[in-house]
Amino acid sequence: MSLSCFEFVDKKSQLTLEEAQQLLLDEARLWHQQQDRVHRLPLQQALGAHLAESLSAPQAVPPHTNSAMDGYALVGASLVSQTQWQLVGTQLAGQMTSHRLQPGEAMAITTGAALPPGADTVVMQEQCHVEGDQLTIQRAAEIRIGANVRQAGEDLQQGQQVLVAGARLGPVQLGLLASLGCADVPVRPALKVAVFSTGDEVVAAGQPLAPGQIYDTNRTSLISLVQALGCQVSDLGILPDDQQVIHQALAQAALTHQLVITSGGVSVGQADWIKPVLNQLGETRFWQLAIRPGRPFAFGHLGQNASGETCFFAGLPGNPVAVMVTFMLLVQPLILALQGAEACAVTPLHAQAEEEIKSRLGRSDFYRARLSTSPTGQLSVRVVGEQGSGRLSSMHEANCLVRLDEQEALKARGDSVRVYPFAGFLAGYLA
Repeated sequence: MSLSCFEFVDKKSQLTLEEAQQLLLDEARLWHQQQDRVHRLPLQQALGAHLAESLSAPQAVPPHTNSAMDGYALVGASLVSQTQWQLVGTQLAGQMTSHRLQPGEAMAITTGAALPPGADTVVMQEQCHVEGDQLTIQRAAEIRIGANVRQAGEDLQQGQQVLVAGARLGPVQLGLLASLGCADVPVRPALKVAVFSTGDEVVAAGQPLAPGQIYDTNRTSLISLVQALGCQVSDLGILPDDQQVIHQALAQAALTHQLVITSGGVSVGQADWIKPVLNQLGETRFWQLAIRPGRPFAFGHLGQNASGETCFFAGLPGNPVAVMVTFMLLVQPLILALQGAEACAVTPLHAQAEEEIKSRLGRSDFYRARLSTSPTGQLSVRVVGEQGSGRLSSMHEANCLVRLDEQEALKARGDSVRVYPFAGFLAGYLA
Protein backbone atom coordinates (compact mmCIF):
# COMPACT_ATOMS: atom_id res chain seq x y z
CA MET A 1 0.00 0.00 0.00
CA SER A 2 1.56 3.35 -1.07
CA LEU A 3 2.11 6.31 1.20
CA SER A 4 -0.52 9.04 1.44
CA CYS A 5 -0.71 12.51 2.97
CA PHE A 6 -2.56 10.86 5.84
CA GLU A 7 0.78 9.50 7.06
CA PHE A 8 2.18 13.01 7.63
CA VAL A 9 -0.58 14.83 9.51
CA ASP A 10 -1.26 15.16 13.21
CA LYS A 11 -3.82 12.42 13.84
CA LYS A 12 -4.92 14.10 17.09
CA SER A 13 -6.11 17.18 15.17
CA GLN A 14 -8.42 15.13 12.94
CA LEU A 15 -12.06 14.43 13.67
CA THR A 16 -13.74 11.12 12.97
CA LEU A 17 -16.70 11.19 10.63
CA GLU A 18 -19.13 10.79 13.52
CA GLU A 19 -17.51 13.60 15.51
CA ALA A 20 -17.72 15.94 12.53
CA GLN A 21 -21.32 14.96 11.77
CA GLN A 22 -22.37 15.60 15.36
CA LEU A 23 -20.70 19.01 15.44
CA LEU A 24 -22.40 20.00 12.20
CA LEU A 25 -25.81 18.82 13.37
CA ASP A 26 -25.49 20.52 16.76
CA GLU A 27 -24.60 23.83 15.10
CA ALA A 28 -27.39 23.51 12.54
CA ARG A 29 -30.11 22.54 14.99
CA LEU A 30 -29.22 25.40 17.31
CA TRP A 31 -29.38 27.78 14.34
CA HIS A 32 -32.68 26.32 13.18
CA GLN A 33 -34.27 26.69 16.63
CA GLN A 34 -33.57 30.41 16.47
CA GLN A 35 -35.48 30.80 13.20
CA ASP A 36 -39.19 31.60 13.30
CA ARG A 37 -39.92 32.40 9.69
CA VAL A 38 -42.74 30.42 8.11
CA HIS A 39 -44.05 30.65 4.55
CA ARG A 40 -47.34 29.31 3.26
CA LEU A 41 -47.07 27.80 -0.19
CA PRO A 42 -49.75 26.36 -2.47
CA LEU A 43 -49.43 22.58 -2.59
CA GLN A 44 -48.42 22.71 -6.24
CA GLN A 45 -45.37 24.83 -5.30
CA ALA A 46 -44.33 22.98 -2.13
CA LEU A 47 -42.52 19.98 -3.61
CA GLY A 48 -39.27 19.42 -1.71
CA ALA A 49 -40.05 21.91 1.06
CA HIS A 50 -39.96 21.03 4.77
CA LEU A 51 -43.00 21.45 6.98
CA ALA A 52 -42.70 24.24 9.52
CA GLU A 53 -45.24 22.70 11.90
CA SER A 54 -46.97 19.39 12.48
CA LEU A 55 -50.31 18.91 10.75
CA SER A 56 -53.39 17.00 11.89
CA ALA A 57 -56.40 15.86 9.89
CA PRO A 58 -59.20 18.46 10.04
CA GLN A 59 -61.66 15.78 8.94
CA ALA A 60 -61.85 12.03 8.52
CA VAL A 61 -60.50 10.39 5.34
CA PRO A 62 -62.58 9.11 3.69
CA PRO A 63 -65.26 11.43 5.06
CA HIS A 64 -68.03 8.90 4.49
CA THR A 65 -68.38 5.13 4.26
CA ASN A 66 -68.20 4.19 0.58
CA SER A 67 -68.00 1.37 -1.92
CA ALA A 68 -64.59 -0.09 -2.84
CA MET A 69 -65.87 -1.30 -6.23
CA ASP A 70 -68.73 -1.29 -8.70
CA GLY A 71 -71.51 -3.57 -7.54
CA TYR A 72 -74.64 -3.67 -5.40
CA ALA A 73 -75.12 -2.35 -1.89
CA LEU A 74 -77.37 -4.25 0.50
CA VAL A 75 -77.97 -5.30 4.11
CA GLY A 76 -75.36 -8.00 4.78
CA ALA A 77 -77.51 -10.00 7.19
CA SER A 78 -79.85 -10.89 4.32
CA LEU A 79 -77.13 -12.84 2.45
CA VAL A 80 -77.67 -16.05 4.43
CA SER A 81 -81.43 -16.19 3.89
CA GLN A 82 -82.17 -14.76 0.45
CA THR A 83 -81.47 -15.56 -3.19
CA GLN A 84 -83.07 -12.52 -4.78
CA TRP A 85 -83.14 -8.78 -3.98
CA GLN A 86 -85.36 -5.98 -5.18
CA LEU A 87 -83.40 -3.23 -6.99
CA VAL A 88 -84.51 0.17 -5.72
CA GLY A 89 -82.17 2.57 -7.49
CA THR A 90 -78.59 3.55 -8.28
CA GLN A 91 -76.04 5.35 -6.10
CA LEU A 92 -73.34 7.20 -8.07
CA ALA A 93 -70.12 8.69 -6.69
CA GLY A 94 -70.68 12.25 -5.53
CA GLN A 95 -74.38 11.68 -4.81
CA MET A 96 -76.29 10.96 -1.61
CA THR A 97 -79.62 9.17 -1.21
CA SER A 98 -82.09 9.41 1.64
CA HIS A 99 -83.62 6.00 0.97
CA ARG A 100 -82.81 3.52 3.75
CA LEU A 101 -82.27 0.00 2.41
CA GLN A 102 -84.30 -2.75 4.01
CA PRO A 103 -83.43 -6.49 4.04
CA GLY A 104 -84.32 -7.79 0.61
CA GLU A 105 -83.52 -4.51 -1.13
CA ALA A 106 -80.37 -3.65 -3.10
CA MET A 107 -79.03 -0.58 -4.84
CA ALA A 108 -76.55 -0.43 -7.73
CA ILE A 109 -73.46 1.46 -6.62
CA THR A 110 -70.25 2.73 -8.23
CA THR A 111 -66.74 2.78 -6.82
CA GLY A 112 -66.32 5.59 -4.29
CA ALA A 113 -70.03 6.25 -3.91
CA ALA A 114 -71.37 6.72 -0.39
CA LEU A 115 -73.19 3.69 0.99
CA PRO A 116 -76.98 4.20 1.19
CA PRO A 117 -78.41 4.34 4.72
CA GLY A 118 -78.95 0.83 6.08
CA ALA A 119 -76.43 -0.83 3.73
CA ASP A 120 -73.24 -2.37 5.13
CA THR A 121 -72.04 -4.64 2.32
CA VAL A 122 -71.24 -4.38 -1.40
CA VAL A 123 -71.38 -7.40 -3.70
CA MET A 124 -69.13 -7.18 -6.72
CA GLN A 125 -70.85 -6.71 -10.05
CA GLU A 126 -69.26 -9.85 -11.51
CA GLN A 127 -71.04 -12.01 -8.93
CA CYS A 128 -74.48 -10.67 -9.75
CA HIS A 129 -77.20 -11.21 -12.37
CA VAL A 130 -79.99 -8.73 -13.01
CA GLU A 131 -83.34 -9.31 -14.71
CA GLY A 132 -85.61 -6.32 -14.67
CA ASP A 133 -85.62 -5.08 -11.09
CA GLN A 134 -84.57 -8.43 -9.60
CA LEU A 135 -80.99 -9.13 -8.48
CA THR A 136 -79.66 -12.65 -8.10
CA ILE A 137 -76.29 -13.25 -6.38
CA GLN A 138 -74.12 -16.30 -6.96
CA ARG A 139 -72.87 -18.04 -3.78
CA ALA A 140 -74.43 -15.31 -1.67
CA ALA A 141 -73.95 -17.18 1.63
CA GLU A 142 -70.15 -17.09 1.16
CA ILE A 143 -69.99 -13.29 1.14
CA ARG A 144 -68.97 -11.80 4.48
CA ILE A 145 -70.86 -8.89 5.95
CA GLY A 146 -68.95 -5.65 5.34
CA ALA A 147 -67.26 -6.87 2.16
CA ASN A 148 -65.97 -4.27 -0.35
CA VAL A 149 -66.73 -1.32 1.91
CA ARG A 150 -64.35 1.47 2.94
CA GLN A 151 -65.28 2.79 6.35
CA ALA A 152 -65.34 6.52 7.08
CA GLY A 153 -62.01 7.50 8.66
CA GLU A 154 -60.29 4.20 7.95
CA ASP A 155 -57.38 6.06 6.33
CA LEU A 156 -57.22 9.01 8.75
CA GLN A 157 -59.30 9.89 11.78
CA GLN A 158 -60.28 13.49 12.42
CA GLY A 159 -57.62 15.08 14.64
CA GLN A 160 -55.02 12.38 13.89
CA GLN A 161 -51.48 13.70 13.34
CA VAL A 162 -50.64 13.29 9.67
CA LEU A 163 -47.18 14.81 9.22
CA VAL A 164 -44.66 16.05 11.78
CA ALA A 165 -42.72 19.31 11.63
CA GLY A 166 -39.63 18.86 9.48
CA ALA A 167 -41.16 16.28 7.15
CA ARG A 168 -40.06 16.81 3.56
CA LEU A 169 -42.94 17.15 1.12
CA GLY A 170 -42.78 14.72 -1.76
CA PRO A 171 -45.55 13.62 -4.14
CA VAL A 172 -47.01 11.19 -1.56
CA GLN A 173 -47.10 13.77 1.22
CA LEU A 174 -48.61 16.43 -1.04
CA GLY A 175 -51.28 14.01 -2.18
CA LEU A 176 -52.01 13.16 1.45
CA LEU A 177 -52.48 16.83 2.27
CA ALA A 178 -54.70 17.29 -0.76
CA SER A 179 -56.90 14.45 0.53
CA LEU A 180 -57.44 16.58 3.64
CA GLY A 181 -58.54 19.57 1.60
CA CYS A 182 -55.37 21.60 2.25
CA ALA A 183 -54.85 24.25 -0.44
CA ASP A 184 -51.58 25.50 1.03
CA VAL A 185 -49.07 24.39 3.64
CA PRO A 186 -46.74 26.04 6.21
CA VAL A 187 -43.10 25.48 5.26
CA ARG A 188 -39.65 26.75 6.11
CA PRO A 189 -38.17 29.14 3.53
CA ALA A 190 -35.74 27.48 1.17
CA LEU A 191 -32.17 27.72 2.45
CA LYS A 192 -30.10 30.23 0.48
CA VAL A 193 -26.84 28.60 -0.59
CA ALA A 194 -23.96 30.04 -2.60
CA VAL A 195 -21.61 27.73 -4.53
CA PHE A 196 -18.08 28.55 -5.74
CA SER A 197 -15.24 26.63 -7.29
CA THR A 198 -11.66 27.77 -6.73
CA GLY A 199 -8.37 27.49 -8.58
CA ASP A 200 -6.52 29.09 -11.49
CA GLU A 201 -6.44 25.70 -13.18
CA VAL A 202 -10.26 25.40 -13.25
CA VAL A 203 -12.18 26.48 -16.36
CA ALA A 204 -15.94 26.60 -16.91
CA ALA A 205 -17.41 24.07 -19.32
CA GLY A 206 -17.62 25.39 -22.86
CA GLN A 207 -14.47 27.48 -22.59
CA PRO A 208 -11.17 26.50 -24.26
CA LEU A 209 -8.56 24.84 -22.05
CA ALA A 210 -5.08 26.32 -21.76
CA PRO A 211 -2.16 24.01 -20.94
CA GLY A 212 -2.42 22.77 -17.36
CA GLN A 213 -6.11 23.59 -17.00
CA ILE A 214 -9.12 21.32 -16.35
CA TYR A 215 -12.85 21.72 -16.64
CA ASP A 216 -14.84 22.59 -13.52
CA THR A 217 -16.92 19.56 -12.60
CA ASN A 218 -17.38 20.29 -8.90
CA ARG A 219 -19.60 23.36 -9.22
CA THR A 220 -22.04 21.56 -11.53
CA SER A 221 -22.22 18.56 -9.20
CA LEU A 222 -22.65 20.72 -6.09
CA ILE A 223 -25.34 22.93 -7.60
CA SER A 224 -27.30 19.83 -8.64
CA LEU A 225 -26.93 18.28 -5.18
CA VAL A 226 -28.02 21.45 -3.39
CA GLN A 227 -30.98 21.97 -5.72
CA ALA A 228 -32.09 18.38 -5.09
CA LEU A 229 -32.36 19.28 -1.39
CA GLY A 230 -34.83 22.07 -2.14
CA CYS A 231 -32.43 24.99 -1.61
CA GLN A 232 -32.28 28.32 -3.41
CA VAL A 233 -28.87 28.18 -5.09
CA SER A 234 -26.61 30.98 -6.33
CA ASP A 235 -23.93 29.98 -8.82
CA LEU A 236 -21.09 32.37 -8.07
CA GLY A 237 -18.58 30.98 -10.52
CA ILE A 238 -14.88 30.21 -10.18
CA LEU A 239 -12.56 32.07 -7.82
CA PRO A 240 -8.88 32.51 -8.77
CA ASP A 241 -6.04 31.65 -6.40
CA ASP A 242 -5.95 35.19 -5.07
CA GLN A 243 -6.48 35.80 -1.36
CA GLN A 244 -7.91 39.29 -1.81
CA VAL A 245 -10.40 38.20 -4.47
CA ILE A 246 -11.47 35.19 -2.39
CA HIS A 247 -11.88 37.39 0.70
CA GLN A 248 -14.05 39.87 -1.15
CA ALA A 249 -16.17 37.17 -2.83
CA LEU A 250 -16.84 35.23 0.39
CA ALA A 251 -17.62 38.39 2.33
CA GLN A 252 -20.13 39.48 -0.35
CA ALA A 253 -21.73 36.03 -0.57
CA ALA A 254 -22.12 35.87 3.21
CA LEU A 255 -24.37 38.94 3.20
CA THR A 256 -27.18 37.29 1.22
CA HIS A 257 -26.84 33.60 2.02
CA GLN A 258 -27.11 31.21 4.94
CA LEU A 259 -24.53 28.74 3.67
CA VAL A 260 -21.54 29.15 1.36
CA ILE A 261 -19.94 26.08 -0.22
CA THR A 262 -16.61 26.05 -2.03
CA SER A 263 -14.49 23.28 -3.52
CA GLY A 264 -10.71 23.33 -3.54
CA GLY A 265 -8.24 25.56 -1.72
CA VAL A 266 -8.73 24.04 1.76
CA SER A 267 -5.51 22.05 2.05
CA VAL A 268 -2.00 23.28 2.92
CA GLY A 269 -0.66 24.22 -0.53
CA GLN A 270 0.84 27.59 -1.40
CA ALA A 271 -2.32 28.63 -3.25
CA ASP A 272 -4.82 27.32 -0.68
CA TRP A 273 -6.38 30.53 0.66
CA ILE A 274 -9.76 29.35 1.92
CA LYS A 275 -8.78 28.61 5.51
CA PRO A 276 -6.94 31.95 6.11
CA VAL A 277 -9.85 33.90 4.62
CA LEU A 278 -12.36 31.95 6.70
CA ASN A 279 -10.48 32.87 9.86
CA GLN A 280 -10.41 36.54 8.83
CA LEU A 281 -14.15 36.72 8.17
CA GLY A 282 -15.46 34.36 10.81
CA GLU A 283 -14.23 31.16 12.38
CA THR A 284 -12.91 27.74 11.42
CA ARG A 285 -14.46 25.01 13.56
CA PHE A 286 -12.47 22.15 12.01
CA TRP A 287 -10.65 21.41 8.78
CA GLN A 288 -9.20 17.89 8.89
CA LEU A 289 -11.12 14.63 8.96
CA ALA A 290 -9.90 11.08 9.47
CA ILE A 291 -11.58 9.90 6.27
CA ARG A 292 -10.55 9.13 2.70
CA PRO A 293 -11.43 10.61 0.32
CA GLY A 294 -12.15 13.97 1.91
CA ARG A 295 -9.57 14.61 4.62
CA PRO A 296 -9.29 18.39 3.99
CA PHE A 297 -12.78 19.68 4.78
CA ALA A 298 -13.18 23.11 6.35
CA PHE A 299 -16.29 23.96 8.36
CA GLY A 300 -17.03 27.22 10.12
CA HIS A 301 -18.91 30.45 9.58
CA LEU A 302 -18.46 33.74 7.76
CA GLY A 303 -20.05 35.95 10.38
CA GLN A 304 -23.61 37.21 10.06
CA ASN A 305 -25.58 37.89 6.91
CA ALA A 306 -27.67 40.99 6.26
CA SER A 307 -30.60 39.42 8.15
CA GLY A 308 -28.51 38.91 11.27
CA GLU A 309 -28.25 35.15 10.82
CA THR A 310 -25.04 33.14 10.99
CA CYS A 311 -23.76 32.33 7.51
CA PHE A 312 -22.19 28.89 7.64
CA PHE A 313 -19.30 27.81 5.47
CA ALA A 314 -18.32 24.41 4.09
CA GLY A 315 -15.05 24.17 2.20
CA LEU A 316 -14.85 20.90 0.32
CA PRO A 317 -11.75 19.27 -1.18
CA GLY A 318 -10.85 19.90 -4.81
CA ASN A 319 -10.97 16.34 -6.14
CA PRO A 320 -14.37 15.50 -7.68
CA VAL A 321 -14.96 12.21 -5.83
CA ALA A 322 -13.93 13.77 -2.51
CA VAL A 323 -16.46 16.53 -3.19
CA MET A 324 -19.25 14.01 -3.76
CA VAL A 325 -18.32 11.90 -0.72
CA THR A 326 -17.99 14.80 1.71
CA PHE A 327 -21.22 16.34 0.47
CA MET A 328 -23.03 13.05 0.88
CA LEU A 329 -21.68 12.36 4.38
CA LEU A 330 -21.46 15.87 5.85
CA VAL A 331 -22.97 18.73 3.84
CA GLN A 332 -26.24 17.00 3.03
CA PRO A 333 -27.03 16.27 6.72
CA LEU A 334 -26.01 19.87 7.53
CA ILE A 335 -28.41 21.31 4.94
CA LEU A 336 -31.25 19.06 6.06
CA ALA A 337 -30.74 20.10 9.68
CA LEU A 338 -30.60 23.79 8.76
CA GLN A 339 -33.97 23.33 7.04
CA GLY A 340 -35.41 21.64 10.11
CA ALA A 341 -35.68 18.22 8.51
CA GLU A 342 -37.34 15.47 10.52
CA ALA A 343 -34.43 13.11 9.77
CA CYS A 344 -30.97 14.23 8.68
CA ALA A 345 -29.10 10.94 8.33
CA VAL A 346 -29.85 7.50 6.89
CA THR A 347 -28.72 4.31 8.58
CA PRO A 348 -26.15 2.35 6.54
CA LEU A 349 -26.94 -1.17 5.35
CA HIS A 350 -24.80 -4.26 5.85
CA ALA A 351 -23.76 -6.44 2.94
CA GLN A 352 -21.39 -9.32 2.28
CA ALA A 353 -18.07 -8.41 0.70
CA GLU A 354 -17.49 -10.22 -2.59
CA GLU A 355 -13.74 -9.72 -2.31
CA GLU A 356 -10.99 -8.71 0.11
CA ILE A 357 -10.90 -4.98 0.94
CA LYS A 358 -7.92 -3.31 2.61
CA SER A 359 -7.66 -0.04 4.52
CA ARG A 360 -5.39 1.89 6.89
CA LEU A 361 -5.92 1.96 10.63
CA GLY A 362 -6.82 5.31 12.11
CA ARG A 363 -9.11 6.56 9.34
CA SER A 364 -12.35 5.60 7.65
CA ASP A 365 -11.92 4.59 4.02
CA PHE A 366 -14.85 4.88 1.64
CA TYR A 367 -14.72 2.79 -1.53
CA ARG A 368 -16.95 3.22 -4.53
CA ALA A 369 -18.79 -0.06 -4.97
CA ARG A 370 -21.71 -1.87 -6.52
CA LEU A 371 -24.46 -3.27 -4.30
CA SER A 372 -26.55 -6.19 -5.55
CA THR A 373 -29.16 -8.58 -4.22
CA SER A 374 -29.17 -12.35 -4.74
CA PRO A 375 -32.36 -14.30 -5.61
CA THR A 376 -32.56 -15.25 -1.90
CA GLY A 377 -32.37 -11.62 -0.78
CA GLN A 378 -28.72 -11.60 0.35
CA LEU A 379 -27.03 -8.21 -0.15
CA SER A 380 -23.51 -8.36 -1.52
CA VAL A 381 -21.10 -5.66 -2.62
CA ARG A 382 -17.98 -5.37 -4.75
CA VAL A 383 -15.57 -2.48 -5.22
CA VAL A 384 -15.70 -1.00 -8.73
CA GLY A 385 -13.37 1.18 -10.78
CA GLU A 386 -10.15 2.92 -9.87
CA GLN A 387 -10.39 4.50 -6.43
CA GLY A 388 -8.39 7.68 -7.01
CA SER A 389 -10.31 10.70 -5.72
CA GLY A 390 -10.08 12.39 -9.12
CA ARG A 391 -11.82 9.54 -10.95
CA LEU A 392 -15.43 10.68 -11.13
CA SER A 393 -16.26 7.92 -13.60
CA SER A 394 -16.05 5.41 -10.75
CA MET A 395 -18.95 7.22 -9.03
CA HIS A 396 -20.97 6.62 -12.18
CA GLU A 397 -20.11 2.91 -12.14
CA ALA A 398 -20.94 2.60 -8.43
CA ASN A 399 -24.26 2.72 -6.62
CA CYS A 400 -22.93 2.88 -3.06
CA LEU A 401 -19.95 3.49 -0.81
CA VAL A 402 -18.38 0.75 1.30
CA ARG A 403 -16.86 1.86 4.59
CA LEU A 404 -13.94 0.40 6.51
CA ASP A 405 -13.71 2.37 9.73
CA GLU A 406 -10.78 3.46 11.87
CA GLN A 407 -10.23 0.06 13.51
CA GLU A 408 -10.52 -2.05 10.35
CA ALA A 409 -7.44 -2.71 8.23
CA LEU A 410 -8.94 -5.63 6.30
CA LYS A 411 -12.26 -7.15 5.37
CA ALA A 412 -12.05 -10.67 3.98
CA ARG A 413 -14.31 -12.05 1.29
CA GLY A 414 -17.64 -12.96 2.88
CA ASP A 415 -17.26 -10.50 5.77
CA SER A 416 -20.07 -8.10 6.59
CA VAL A 417 -19.33 -4.49 5.61
CA ARG A 418 -21.18 -1.22 6.05
CA VAL A 419 -22.74 0.14 2.87
CA TYR A 420 -24.02 3.63 2.09
CA PRO A 421 -26.37 3.32 -0.92
CA PHE A 422 -26.52 6.37 -3.15
CA ALA A 423 -30.29 5.91 -3.25
CA GLY A 424 -31.18 7.49 0.08
CA PHE A 425 -27.75 8.95 0.82
CA LEU A 426 -27.03 11.07 -2.25
CA ALA A 427 -29.52 13.82 -3.07
CA GLY A 428 -31.04 13.55 -6.55
CA TYR A 429 -29.36 10.22 -7.30
CA LEU A 430 -30.76 8.46 -10.36
CA ALA A 431 -30.05 4.74 -10.52
